[in-house]
Amino acid sequence: MTWSTGWAMVTAGFRRQSAYRLAMLAGLVANMTFGLIRSAQLSAASQSAGGSLAGYEHDQLMSFVWVSQGLLGAVNLFGSTEIASRIKDGQVAVDFLRPTSVVGQYLATDLGRALYTFVPRGIPSVLVGAATTGVAFATAPLHWVAGGVGVLLGIAIAYLSAHCLATLGFWFVETRGFEATYMVTTTFLAGLYLPVSMFPGWLAAIAHASPFPSMLQRPVDVLVGRTTGLDVWTSLATQAGWFLVMLALALVLTRAGRHTLEIQGG
Repeated sequence: MTWSTGWAMVTAGFRRQSAYRLAMLAGLVANMTFGLIRSAQLSAASQSAGGSLAGYEHDQLMSFVWVSQGLLGAVNLFGSTEIASRIKDGQVAVDFLRPTSVVGQYLATDLGRALYTFVPRGIPSVLVGAATTGVAFATAPLHWVAGGVGVLLGIAIAYLSAHCLATLGFWFVETRGFEATYMVTTTFLAGLYLPVSMFPGWLAAIAHASPFPSMLQRPVDVLVGRTTGLDVWTSLATQAGWFLVMLALALVLTRAGRHTLEIQGG
């Protein structure tokens, strides 16, 4: 896929998502509601612990809540993808006939979707957090650059993981059970409900052995200043590694699914 083709698909994803304005408003209301609930719970826990909890100062913890809520619409933690429905109804066969990578075209389109979603849902959510509990970001330019790159990597890893889930449709008639299990697992291990550092040691080890913290936890920690120094580069390297792993897995599963489709459908 050329850069011009990829950019065209990013733009197409951006424009298509801009058509769903009421959905964006509903998503914003949900983000703000759950942000207020999460911030109240974690604020009470932090204050009862003396103002610091699991390595987060109180302002960092509140920032973690609102930045993660702001990214929730952009980062696909729930596993829903367009290609899943196209695999189910067979329209994915048309995608295989196009002169571009199926994984590449849907990844680029999802990036455009995510970039638009951040404008009407992400920014206002963070502003609500700033007006209620307060939001404090890291001040070093390195954190902003690394955090921005980390967010893009998180969006890509989340999509590729969801793409791998969607490819199960090549072999299973019904995938809703897989999707429900994936949604519960991903949102929890990515650090949406609680930062991974608050998990028991064994559960934190399981989380860090998965790609899920790289979708949300790692970039948010960089942006709010909890990850500092050389750990910033370690965080980015970990995300980059998971991106390559998930990209390779998505390509392999898509290729295997295409072979299955050709055998079954001619």
